[in-house]
Amino acid sequence: MIVRLGDIKSTIDGFSRLADLAAEVGDRCFDTIEVDMTSTFWIDANMSAPLGVLFAHWNDALNTVQPVRLQPDVEAILSRNRFLVGYGFPPLPDNYGTVIPFRRFKPGDDRYFVSYINRYLVDKDIPQMSEGLSRRFMDSLLEIFVNAAMHSETTIGIFACGQFFPKKQRLDFCIADGGIGIRRKIRKELNLQMNSDQAIRWALQEGNTTRKDSIPGGLGLKLLREFIELNRGCIQIVSDRGFWQFDQDGETIERMPNSFPGTVVNLEINTADTSSYCLSSESVR
Repeated sequence: MIVRLGDIKSTIDGFSRLADLAAEVGDRCFDTIEVDMTSTFWIDANMSAPLGVLFAHWNDALNTVQPVRLQPDVEAILSRNRFLVGYGFPPLPDNYGTVIPFRRFKPGDDRYFVSYINRYLVDKDIPQMSEGLSRRFMDSLLEIFVNAAMHSETTIGIFACGQFFPKKQRLDFCIADGGIGIRRKIRKELNLQMNSDQAIRWALQEGNTTRKDSIPGGLGLKLLREFIELNRGCIQIVSDRGFWQFDQDGETIERMPNSFPGTVVNLEINTADTSSYCLSSESVR
């Protein structure tokens, strides 16, 4: 089977293309899936995380997955962040220190995830933060990971990848799981029927959770969203057919034609921001 990838950027079109590929392959198993990248002239490196979800699903169904006919620039991007290493391509060195490499984690690998973000998110021109806010910022990323591990019921793991674009003054970081998605989880645990986009909005409401204990729930985005609003960056969430985005223009929510097999949280930080940030509790009164 041959599937054609096309350009994959951090936009609804990019996520929709991945969802279309998932639908195109469907439940195919015991086959060879060639991912033809002839017409892929650009892929945002952070989008390796949701692309990794697709490849892992296909491999888990005992298919042989092989990227073929890569454009030189795209091959360089995906070799530098080590996405292609498992497919017979040699890694390229990160000479400029801009790569947050592609990683696949098991749901219980939270301590390894902490080491990963502490190692690779530093020195990437993130706006200056107080010690307290910096700690809370990293804790919020960990909370996204932990929520994916607890809620998604993923059998293939949790994927992360990112990239610092100095010329574009942007830092992208993406976490994706291959689980059942927000809508199905809400229906399973709470017997609430809603569309994919409604499910994302529900999950973003403070206090809403599918947990049955007294531990607070949510996607761990409250602090990140407040920071992104001030930073004029962007947050995106994709789950099933739902696409949600919050940026300087406000909130956007749309429904994609096909379902992405999992949930993605993508964070874009504006590194041109020269402000300094702290928690309100740390500010001088």
